Amino acid sequence: MKKISALVCLATTLLIGAQTVRAEEPAQIMLLGTFHFTNPGLDTVKTSVLDVTSADSQQYLQTFSQKLAKDFTPTDVLLECPISFQGKLDEQYQQYLKGEFTLPVNESYQLGFRVAKAAGGSAVRCFDEQEIHWNAEQLFEQMPTKAPAIQAAFDTLIAEVTAQSNEMHQTLSLAGVLRAMNSEQQYRLNQSIYLLSNEVGAGDNFVGADASASWWHRNFRMYANIQLAASPSKRVLVIAGQGHIAVIKDFLANDTQRKAVFVDSFF
Repeated sequence: MKKISALVCLATTLLIGAQTVRAEEPAQIMLLGTFHFTNPGLDTVKTSVLDVTSADSQQYLQTFSQKLAKDFTPTDVLLECPISFQGKLDEQYQQYLKGEFTLPVNESYQLGFRVAKAAGGSAVRCFDEQEIHWNAEQLFEQMPTKAPAIQAAFDTLIAEVTAQSNEMHQTLSLAGVLRAMNSEQQYRLNQSIYLLSNEVGAGDNFVGADASASWWHRNFRMYANIQLAASPSKRVLVIAGQGHIAVIKDFLANDTQRKAVFVDSFF
């Protein structure tokens, strides 16, 4: 009898322990880099984007959103909007769930709201941080005279990236553009823009390094908001401009408390 009681106690302890382990499983985070569907022209690389309101693009957005919802099943969908907008976002999302809100031409709505609804009403959260921006004014003022060779290389790189981006939008489907934007090659190309100009002012006023640091500073803050949302056992989909994801992916890769789920196979 004592042996049976001991076995029961042991089994109960193991069960509780297993439940605790399951409850403390690390959050899984999927990063999805996009272009800005409404293309406000604020990025350094100016691109003529494809029309996401076309019938083919709308069909793909619906199919892609359903696949993300079904196969990744996010508990939370994080969107590139300031946290101060959260109240308005919640109001819009509730209207959308009731069929009373028409989706604007913006990736947060066209993708974010669709995925969250298809996943059964997952939470939608703003995670952007706009107090810090890429502070490159002094860099652009001083680079032509302090580092003309780097200025020339920078101009050439921007022209090449712009031409490549325009070609993608003119020749590929929406699926093809998103797949290309989330490739390691494109992420490295994005980061190379900041590293090319990082040298300007080295040993003096470090205007290049300070400009690069300001961009990483903003993205560190954005990642802090992701970490806050990605508590143990959560499944978090992060949708943001590809320039942010190019940096944030490195933070996630080295975050021992969270696990990356790659979006590659979902396109």
